[in-house]
Amino acid sequence: MIDQTIKSASILVVDDQPANVKLLQKSLELDGYRDINVTTVPAEGVELFREKRHDLVLLDLNMPEIDGFQVMEIMREIIDEDEDFLPVIVLTAQTDRDSRLRALELGARDYLTKPFDRIELGTRIRNMLEVRLMHKQIRDQNRLLEEKVKERTQEIEATRLEIITRLGRAAEYRDNETGLHIIRMSKISGVLAKAAKLNNKECELILNASPMHDVGKIGISDSILLKPGKFEPEEWEIMKTHSEIGGEILSGNDSDLLCMARSIALTHHEKWDGSGYPQGLAGPDIPLAGRIVALADVFDALTSARPYKKAWPVQEAIDFINEQKAKHFDPELVELFNANIEEILKIRDTYAEPE
Repeated sequence: MIDQTIKSASILVVDDQPANVKLLQKSLELDGYRDINVTTVPAEGVELFREKRHDLVLLDLNMPEIDGFQVMEIMREIIDEDEDFLPVIVLTAQTDRDSRLRALELGARDYLTKPFDRIELGTRIRNMLEVRLMHKQIRDQNRLLEEKVKERTQEIEATRLEIITRLGRAAEYRDNETGLHIIRMSKISGVLAKAAKLNNKECELILNASPMHDVGKIGISDSILLKPGKFEPEEWEIMKTHSEIGGEILSGNDSDLLCMARSIALTHHEKWDGSGYPQGLAGPDIPLAGRIVALADVFDALTSARPYKKAWPVQEAIDFINEQKAKHFDPELVELFNANIEEILKIRDTYAEPE
């Protein structure tokens, strides 16, 4: 099986002397090789190699226009040296030490001087192709393993994301039976993140982590969370602890997704003017993800019905966001909110609560 694979290897002969090319081609055919390309034009040899990436190149050095050294330099640019090597055996009449060293430094795997012994050349070709075959097998196995690791990693990330999303929805169901608020809010957060020119990875993290913003509500009793009216001062203090409860639930893991989710849970109730909670952070001291989710969360909460309130008309909610510019909300994000309001309202309509 190995012998058959070697015999089917692709071989390229590049030599400016037709007689040499004909001799090498005949010799290879006698040894049973079936996939042979030959040329007496070095530039054509380069293009043939570019198209096929031959398993072996038999290369002369002393050639017109482009010599063998230049051919190897170009071939080295064609291959991916992290995954491949230059499969060249130099066949030349040049016997000097400098030419030999230069050819080997450029990546030639073997160096044979003319006139050569046909049996010796055949043995060297076979040895080179065996090495080439093993190299390709190892490379292909590594690629397969990398793909499997990548697939498994993606499965783990998808599972983690699914768990996080479901946990966020579980918290949301306590005061919003459909759980659609977190879908709308997270998608609006993604729009604002993109508008703020965050990179794709950061936008994805905010989109996927923001559903966990209120997971701490799990720790708030129904008598407070679902109260149909204004909180008493002591009730409000208890309600505010959901940010820190959420931060605690999401702590203890260094994955980018959970770190982002924890930051959002802790900071999405902070306000630009410093009057928010739980830490009273102000301005740019509030993480950008927290500022983004704060705006998206408030807008969607205002325009959504709850057991304790009716939904605001959309325009009133937009006016409120603008009134709170540089007070509750990052002023630059308010401008981005206004600039992207059509896309935001489309999200609201697409994921509207059922009648």
